[in-house]
Parts: sequence; C-alpha cells; structure tokens
Amino acid sequence: MAAVNVLATHPQAIRATGRWLIGGLAVALVVSVLFASGVGAVAITPIQSVAIIADRLGLDLGVPFTEQQRAVLLTIRLPRVLFGALIGAGLAMAGAAMQGVFRNPLADPGIIGVSSGAALAAVLCIRANGWLFGKAGGVPAVYQLPIAAFLGGSLAVYAVYRLARREGTLSVGLLLLAGIALAMLTEALRGALIFAATDDQLRSVTFWSLGSLGAASWVNLAIVALPAIPAMALLGRLARPLDALLLGEAEARHLGFDVTTITRTAMLAATLIVGSAVAFAGIIGFIGLVAPHLIRLAAGPSHRTLLPGAALLGACLVVLADLLARTIVSPAEMPLGVVTASLGAPCFLWLLLRERGFRS
Repeated sequence: MAAVNVLATHPQAIRATGRWLIGGLAVALVVSVLFASGVGAVAITPIQSVAIIADRLGLDLGVPFTEQQRAVLLTIRLPRVLFGALIGAGLAMAGAAMQGVFRNPLADPGIIGVSSGAALAAVLCIRANGWLFGKAGGVPAVYQLPIAAFLGGSLAVYAVYRLARREGTLSVGLLLLAGIALAMLTEALRGALIFAATDDQLRSVTFWSLGSLGAASWVNLAIVALPAIPAMALLGRLARPLDALLLGEAEARHLGFDVTTITRTAMLAATLIVGSAVAFAGIIGFIGLVAPHLIRLAAGPSHRTLLPGAALLGACLVVLADLLARTIVSPAEMPLGVVTASLGAPCFLWLLLRERGFRS
C-alpha cells in the first residue's frame, strides 16, 4: 500500500524521474555494448566498432579498421553482446512483472517453475545422450538441449497453472505455493539424475547450470528474439493493470481489470522469455531479482517506468557481467552465473539492510 501512496501523491515527480532514468539507462546500454564489443584479444575502439557497423550498412565514416577487427566484431563479439543484452532485458522485465503479479519484491521469474522445469529437462536430455530427439525426429544435436529445456520449462509452468486454477480463476497464493512445491520436486528429481550421471555428463550438467553466453551467434540470437521480443512487448502493455494490482486483487477487479487474464498473460510472457533464455544460456541468477529492485528504489513502483527501466538495466548488467566473465580468467572463461551471483548477492543484501535501516 505504501507503493500506491507514492504513486498517488507524487505522480509528476515520479514520471519526470522515470523519463530521465530511462534516457540515462539507454545511453548506458549503448556505451556498454560498444565497450564490451571492443575488449578482448583483438582490441577494437568504440569509434571503430561504430565505423564497422556503419560500413556493413553501406556508410563510410572514414575511420580505419582491419579485416581482422571487422571479422571479430561481426562474427563473434557483436552477436554475443546483443545476445546478452536481450537475455538480460528479458529476465529483468519478467522479474518485474512477476513481482507485480505476486505483489512480492522477492519474486523472480523462476517462481512459476520455468527455471526448475528447464533444468530438469536439460539434465534428462544430457543423461539420455541425445536419444530423446536423435532417435525420434533427427533434431540437430546442437539444438536438442535448448529444445528440451524450453519444453521442460513450459510444461512446469503449465503444471503450476493447472494446480493454481480453481473454478475458472487463478489464485495468486496457490500459484506461489504450487511454484515452490514444483521447484522442490523437480530439484529432487534433478538430484537423482545427477547422482546417477557419469563424469562427462556431470561436467556437462554443471557447465549448463552455471550459465554462459558461449552459444551466442546470429542464428541463436534470432531464435531467442523470436519469442522473447513479442513477449516483452506484451509485458509492456500490462503496465497499467500491474499498477492496479498493487492495490490488491479485489481492488483491481473493482477498477475493471480481469486479474485472471492479467496473471495468465504475465505468466505466458515470462515463460516465453525465461524459457528461451534458459534454453540457450543456462541459469543466470539475480538479474530478474536485483534489476527491478534498483529501478523501484530510483523511480518508484509505477510499472510504466519499472518495466522498461528494469529491461535496460538488466541488459547493461548482463553485458558487463559477461565481459567480466570472459576476461577475468582469460584465456579461460568464468561461468556467467557465477559472476552474476557474486555481484548480485551482495547487492541484494545491501538492499535488504538498507530497507531494514529505513524501517528501524
């Protein structure tokens, strides 16, 4: 209710802060992309990156660059950086939407079971050594794991949805409990599969579970963008209904909003975003939790600012975290999930201590 009071008493100040914040984050994202694209074994300055991209579009800026720099940027770094930006934006936006649906700032996209379901399906696929799709449909080996993870995450969300549905309506409380119960069950099954895995399978499971953007390519970027971008646009249209949900389910219904439809739409969009991201990049924690928190602290609880702000901040965080992951132990590569957890956990603890300080 405090969040609603903030929206009601300072609407113009919140809108002005939100506009400045989103503008600043958009600039920060462009700078982050150019900076991350230039760091590596082959150095490329930001102006050279711009010149290479412009040359690709048929424009000559008069900035010299080598064919090696062009090949590295267009073939390796740019698709990876854009891949990370898309995944970070999607995870953060899905986290903000789930926190709005559950009216709980501790909610993250995984609370509806998509991450745990995807993880179980991924382990099952690794344990089956490609038998699931190789025998049945001849799916290329490189896509068997992403397809299994996406289907597993989607099935888990559907199970949570069916468990929480009662007499044609969705109970947010049941949704939360069903998500927790299913996550515990899938974790137990995943543990049993890992216990019986061989050393090679165990290594594959560990690598996938820790997250990585190593699968980034223009083709995979397009595959992830196909469901993720329309789903993010769908979440953007839920800003007003999610603001109404801050008042409570009954009050939102009195204002004319269909809470069941809002919840179902948010779940569908979060499943498409998180399912496609987890399928290709593994589990990347804390982005969907921390990014909405930081935007809410800076610009208030309105989802008109929170959703795009979280998306931009999440994109910046994943781009910079991946830059750290691939350079801190170069020529090896640190798992991305380790970097995001190492940076996100202290940040989240600081937020908790800060909130406790205000309340005391």
